[in-house]
Amino acid sequence: MNKEMKTKDFVIELKNKILEGYLINKSEALTLVHADLDILCGAADEIRKHFCGNDFDLCTIINAKSGKCSENCKYCAQSAFYHTTAEEYPLLEQAEIIRQGKYNCERGVRRYSLVTSGRCLNKTEVEQMCKNISELKKEVNIEVCASFGLLDEESFKQIKKAGVSRVHNNLETSRNNFPNVCTTHGYDDKIAAIRAAKQAGLTVCSGGIMGLGETMEDRIDMVLDIRDLGIRSIPVNMLNPIPGTPYEDNQRLTVSDMRRIVAIFRFLVPDGFIRLAGGRGLMEDKGRKCFESGANAAISGDMLTTAGITIENDMKMLKELGFEL
Repeated sequence: MNKEMKTKDFVIELKNKILEGYLINKSEALTLVHADLDILCGAADEIRKHFCGNDFDLCTIINAKSGKCSENCKYCAQSAFYHTTAEEYPLLEQAEIIRQGKYNCERGVRRYSLVTSGRCLNKTEVEQMCKNISELKKEVNIEVCASFGLLDEESFKQIKKAGVSRVHNNLETSRNNFPNVCTTHGYDDKIAAIRAAKQAGLTVCSGGIMGLGETMEDRIDMVLDIRDLGIRSIPVNMLNPIPGTPYEDNQRLTVSDMRRIVAIFRFLVPDGFIRLAGGRGLMEDKGRKCFESGANAAISGDMLTTAGITIENDMKMLKELGFEL
């Protein structure tokens, strides 16, 4: 039996074990890095259908506070360390947050995330956002997510009481690669915030950015940590190299790269929502092939500092692919 046939048999064998409830380990995941792409993606999609059916989780985000971030994450247009064209403004007014929430809800989106720049909101800002969220929940029937940085458990409890159901906090990359990406906070700061959010009774959405100079092993290590934290919503961002940031010259990943990443993540977290996020608009097919490779969630509309894909276009594509929101 040639090497190609052995690899194909291994992918199918591993898929069948997962369908029976097995969780693969790091060594097995690394073997998938060299598997035939179409066979791998087809198997990943079977796993997705088995555990998740055709359920699809579509969310939108709003940049509720922009720029002047104290952190030096090398990919970020909003960092005060770099000179970019990103907008700078304080917390959005309540009326604008509600207006955009209504806009998204009217178009069939059921999850709306408020994202703010900075290491974390201060106590006054948390209180203001809690007021905004409470009013939003009164006026709009939509699930509210929050990405407010490295909050403590008390603050997470406050935003949960106001109406937030899920917190977003990306690990971004592996523990090994994290110091190459950011030095103003650490990987363990991220882990501590995630655990505090879970302790406060919130679910968590956490993933990373692909294309930061990491290896496939780094990506797998990151997802294994996410899996160990009990997280089932995993954003997969593709780096959009922003002029003025240290990563402005990083080479963009290809659709094939992203398909393989998504498929391996599906093998690692069979019952999760693998969510295409930032950078999807850079793909020629806007993520369609990734949605046929195990992904079953996405962020729609504009991203934080870059243009995204319209909700209407996403709805059309998802319907064509047989997904159900």
